[in-house]
Amino acid sequence: MVRRFVIWGASGHAKVVAGVVHRIGGVISATIDKRPDVPCIFGAPAFRGPNAFEGWLSTVPNPSEYSGVICIGGAHGDERIKVLTQMRNAGLNLSPLIDPNAFVDDSASLGEGSQVLPGAVVAAEASIGNACIINHRASIDHESSIGNGVHVAPGATVCGLVTIDTAAFVGAGSVVLPRLSIGAHARVGAGAVVTRNVASYSTVVGNPAKLIHRNQL
Repeated sequence: MVRRFVIWGASGHAKVVAGVVHRIGGVISATIDKRPDVPCIFGAPAFRGPNAFEGWLSTVPNPSEYSGVICIGGAHGDERIKVLTQMRNAGLNLSPLIDPNAFVDDSASLGEGSQVLPGAVVAAEASIGNACIINHRASIDHESSIGNGVHVAPGATVCGLVTIDTAAFVGAGSVVLPRLSIGAHARVGAGAVVTRNVASYSTVVGNPAKLIHRNQL
């Protein structure tokens, strides 16, 4: 049976995810975007505006026949978690999306709505939460724990036994050394080398990574 996907978000990351969908033999049945001016892509019906998801739901008798995939990239983990909840409540299938060219160890676990993109590695006993993005060529080493809504950007390396909390963002090409922790909503800049723990709501950059901003919300 062909897996049918509903893509939430219709910008650049959606184009990447569309390639994964096609490689696993799926089809894109609809795209959802709350922005009214986003162009139609993928040749699928497009639902736009603040009530786009509700509009799509009104057209299908059984939402459980569709897989939801959240294409909101960048440091927008809270938004991905919120969308995941909407899709779950509507009954969509939220199985992880794994590109055939990625590697996920049999002992690793992946949460609902998470994505592992081409060339990425999720190693032994690593745990990936819900609504996460493990982007192109990113590596999550053994026994690391990745919280809900985390985005590990292209080429980033998360070494073994690292903990990354909710909605954190780990920038492209960065390295997080073993046994460290990255707090909730923290941001690690592109190319940074993290040699010590990063507090929640902090932004660190450089080699070694240094604090440049802290936003206590």
